[in-house]
Amino acid sequence: MKIATFNINGVKARLPRLLEWLEETRPDVACLQEIKSQDEGFPGDEFPKIGYQAIWHGQKGFNGVAILVRDGLSMQLRRKGLPGDDSDEQSRYIEVEVEGHIIASIYLPNGNPQPGPKFDYKLAWMERLRLHAAQLLTEERPVILAGDYNVIPTDDDIQNPQAMRDDALMQPESRAAFRRIIHQGWCDAVRQIHPEGHVWTFWDYQAGCWPRDAGFRIDHLLLSPQAADRLANAGVDRATRGKEKASDHAPTWVQLNN
Repeated sequence: MKIATFNINGVKARLPRLLEWLEETRPDVACLQEIKSQDEGFPGDEFPKIGYQAIWHGQKGFNGVAILVRDGLSMQLRRKGLPGDDSDEQSRYIEVEVEGHIIASIYLPNGNPQPGPKFDYKLAWMERLRLHAAQLLTEERPVILAGDYNVIPTDDDIQNPQAMRDDALMQPESRAAFRRIIHQGWCDAVRQIHPEGHVWTFWDYQAGCWPRDAGFRIDHLLLSPQAADRLANAGVDRATRGKEKASDHAPTWVQLNN
């Protein structure tokens, strides 16, 4: 099973690129983030035309997550929204079951500017994710937590660490919160396959970052032990980032043996 995560940076603005990538690579499951669409505005009718079922959790103008599943595979919604704060109205988490796998699409808060309330919200959201992830592990099933985590885990995950030293994505608190999740027993699939690091998933539109390859890695797929045991490969579809009107993220994926 091939499972991908892709921060699409506006599903309607990038729809031609998204459909093109789906038809070229045919992942079994694609987790989308930052769809920037209300539920009623999501272009859900477009995906069955190319053989995908879609489920989404939108929000006006911001955030929003979705999961696309290839026709012929069963999909059942488990939850919309991350538990732990009933007052949280931001659409950043959706979780489904596909053929016995639990798969979540995650759009973790950016946290800038820091310090401040947005950074506090990021850390609180990560603690809620840690608690929910721990609960998922108790099910002892293959679980894939896929998405834009807005965390650069180490200096090996960015081309120029000094340029982002004050950014919320690189703060010690952000990195420590990410490690606390990993240390529950999750496998960082891309790092497992590419232990040397220097694999980017995001290149800013500004300052010529793409031509200079000044990127960093913030899109992650975390695997439970039952999924990690079947890990065959993981990578980044870099070429997608270089196309006209592309997202500033590249699709990132994992391949699990059956």
